[in-house]
Amino acid sequence: MVGFLIQIYQFIPFLFQIYSWILIIYILMSWVPNVRESQVGVILGKIAEPYLSIFRRFIPPIGGMLDISPIVAFFVLQFVQRGVLYLFELLIRALL
Repeated sequence: MVGFLIQIYQFIPFLFQIYSWILIIYILMSWVPNVRESQVGVILGKIAEPYLSIFRRFIPPIGGMLDISPIVAFFVLQFVQRGVLYLFELLIRALL
């Protein structure tokens, strides 16, 4: 049981890194016209947009153009990753 939890603990940063890259690519796609409407853009949008929309509800664009919500989303994602890793550390230590 503990060995399985350690494997999950080691895999968690990889999952968060993949999701971070998905967010980065999706955000950069907004700089190129019509790329988000491509098949890859639609798939990435289905993955990234639910998370980003949480922050867009509370953080309006600055000057109507500059959307800083992805920056906040990245910070929150890092805090969540650290929190999940900390909880796994506590769980693993409790089972040892």
